[in-house]
Amino acid sequence: MTEHNNNGEKHPYIEFKDVSKAFGDNHVLDHVSFFVYPAETLCILGRSGVGKSVSLHTIMGFLKPDSGNVTVANEDITDYSEAEMERIRKKVTMVFQNGALFDSLSVGENVAFPLRERRDLDEVQIYQVVDGLLDMVGVKPMRDLLPSDLSTGMKRSVAIARALAAQPEAILYDEPTTMVDPLMANKLGDLIQKLKYQLKLTSIVVTHDMRFAQKLADRVVFLHEGKAIFFGTMPEMEQSDHPIIREFLDLDTLRLPGEGGQPGACPPPA
Repeated sequence: MTEHNNNGEKHPYIEFKDVSKAFGDNHVLDHVSFFVYPAETLCILGRSGVGKSVSLHTIMGFLKPDSGNVTVANEDITDYSEAEMERIRKKVTMVFQNGALFDSLSVGENVAFPLRERRDLDEVQIYQVVDGLLDMVGVKPMRDLLPSDLSTGMKRSVAIARALAAQPEAILYDEPTTMVDPLMANKLGDLIQKLKYQLKLTSIVVTHDMRFAQKLADRVVFLHEGKAIFFGTMPEMEQSDHPIIREFLDLDTLRLPGEGGQPGACPPPA
C-alpha cells in the first residue's frame, strides 16, 4: 500500500537512514542511507563482502543496526522485538540465495506451506492457489517433484511462488541469478518485473549482475567498503565519474553475451 504525507508526496516503503553495522572490527555498513518507494525496485550492487546481504538481513530484522534507523512497511523497526518483526514479516518476505525449500516436501507442498499456516483455506482452495502461483512463475509441471529434482533456477522460481503465497507487499531477493544459466536468469528477471507490475510489489534485489540490474532497477545503491558510494537511478549511475563505479561498469562491458559465463555478470561471490 502506498503511503502519502499531507503534501501528497510518497513515503519510502523501506528506508535506511545513516545505518551502521559492524562485526568486531569489520565495519560492514558505515552510515549507509537508501530507500525504495512502494511498487518500485531497488538493486543493491557491489562486490562480494560489501554488506549487500547484511542489508537484507537488517531489513528482515535478523540483524539489528548498531546505529541509524531502518523503516520497513512504513514503520520504524530499529528497536522492534522478535514478536513485532513477525508481524512485519507477513508484509515483507525474502527469497534466499539457496531457495530455503523443504527438501522432504514436493514443490506443491512447499508452496502450500504458508497457505496452511493461515488456516483460513480448505485443501481444494489451497491447491487452486498453489497451481495458480506455480503457473505464474512458470513451474506448474514440476508440482509433484522434490526440490532435489530441480535446477537451481527452478528452485528459485519455486521459492518465489512460496513467498507469494504469503501475500506480501514486498519481496527481497538475495543474488537470484547466482549459479543460474543466462536463459533462466532472464526468465527470473522477467518474473520479478511481472510481479512488480501485476501485483504492485515492492522489491529489493541484491545482485552483482549489472545487466540484471539495468533491466529491473528504478534505483540503485552501490556499496563499497561499507559505504554507499552511489544512490540514484541507473542512468545516473552510468554517468558517474567515481573511479570504483567506472571500474565496475567497464568490467561489465568486457563480458559480452556468448563469451562464457552469464552475460554481464561479475565473478560469483566467494
